[in-house]
Amino acid sequence: MTTAADAADAADEADRFRPAGSARTGAAHRTGPTGWVLRAVVSAHVVAIVGQPVLAGVYLSGDYDGLRWHTVGADVVTSLGYLQVIVAIAVWVRLRRIWPFLTTLAVVTAETVQYFAGMAGALWLHIPLGVMTVAGLVVLFIAVWLRPFERRPRPPREPMRTVAEPQGREADSA
Repeated sequence: MTTAADAADAADEADRFRPAGSARTGAAHRTGPTGWVLRAVVSAHVVAIVGQPVLAGVYLSGDYDGLRWHTVGADVVTSLGYLQVIVAIAVWVRLRRIWPFLTTLAVVTAETVQYFAGMAGALWLHIPLGVMTVAGLVVLFIAVWLRPFERRPRPPREPMRTVAEPQGREADSA
């Protein structure tokens, strides 16, 4: 015979093994417009940067127009990276999230170094840095799509003391 206590224990046991992600509902996990803009720019950036190795492969397979397309693609990728920096600053200011800015800054710095290494013909740096940049941007893409971008509340501020107000122990001894 099953009692109410046994049923409650079974429900607690089932809840313990339920994945935490299944209870995601409500306004706390909604992403606002600023977060969606960042997601859109990062997505476009990933699409553009994934095309770069393809265009380099076209060139390396003997089609010399592939180098021109690779150069145009580099300009597009770099421009999207700088746009992503601006959007990441907006996320930092509006949503009080600094990690998208810091990770974007790291990726765009690597992209810029890689861009100039390619223009200078330094393939010993251009190719490995390109691989790392693509990997870093794909990881950033996954991060911005997995995390909700909600506005963080401001931390409470302590009231400012005026000159007339005593401080700490001085007030107690008087």
